[in-house]
Parts: sequence; C-alpha cells; structure tokens
Amino acid sequence: MVLRKLAAFLLAIALLGCPLPAWAADYPPPLSYSNAELKAKDFSGQTLRAAEFSNANLELTNFSGADLRGTIFSASVMTQSNLHGADLTYGMLDQVNLTGADLSDAVLVETLLLRTIFDEVNISGADFTDAILDGVQVKQLCEKATGVNSKTGVATRDSLGC
Repeated sequence: MVLRKLAAFLLAIALLGCPLPAWAADYPPPLSYSNAELKAKDFSGQTLRAAEFSNANLELTNFSGADLRGTIFSASVMTQSNLHGADLTYGMLDQVNLTGADLSDAVLVETLLLRTIFDEVNISGADFTDAILDGVQVKQLCEKATGVNSKTGVATRDSLGC
C-alpha cells in the first residue's frame, strides 16, 4: 500500500515536468520562496498552488484558509505556524519542523510528510487520507487525533488508520 502511494506520488512529480496544456497559460507561474526568511508573514486565505517554500523560515507564519495544493515546503521550519483550514492536498512537507503548529481542519490528502516533526501539533479535524507518513509519525498522531474535517467530512482518526 505504501509503495503504491509512493509510486503514484513520484509519477505525479514526474508529470509536473511535462509541458502544460494551453489552458494553463491562464494561471500565473508558481511562486518560489525557497531559502526565504518569511517569519511571521501573513499568507492567510491566499491561493498559492504549487508554490515552493523549500528550506524557508516560516516560523509563526499564517497560512490559515490558504489554498496550498501541490505546494512544496521541504526542509522548512514551520514552528508555531497557523495552517488552520489550509488545503495542502498533494503537497510536500517532508523533513519540516511543525512543532507547535496548528493543523486543525487542514486537508493533507496524499501529502508527503516523511521525517516531519509533529511535536505539540493541533491536528483536530485534519484529514490525512492517503498521506505518506512514517509508522512512528502515525502512532504519534493517533495519540492526539480527534475531530472531523469540515470540508471532507473525514474523521482524523480514520484518515490516519488509527
């Protein structure tokens, strides 16, 4: 099951390198904030699909209600960040420090979360359906999993397979 998810995720990444269809010209190019200092910035409610925040300092940053589908946060520091209600579907949050972050009611469907730190994180109502997580992470998250996601209707415990 995990290998199938990983293969599907890698295929999706490979497809991102293919030329985009003509309708894609209607959308702005993805934003890149790699290696940026964005401590305490407010991105709440913004559409940041496929943006790149790799290796960025996002401590105390507000992404509440933001559309972050396909966004890359690899190896970023997101301690005490607000991701309440954010849509992180198909995102990459691998090796991210989320200590003290608010992921309540966030959608993390098919999101890559390997080696991410979830200490003191609020995951009430978060949807982790088909997310790619380490077994240790799942065990840690199941200990605090409560609630149902308001957008997807999926219980946090069910989405983690607790």
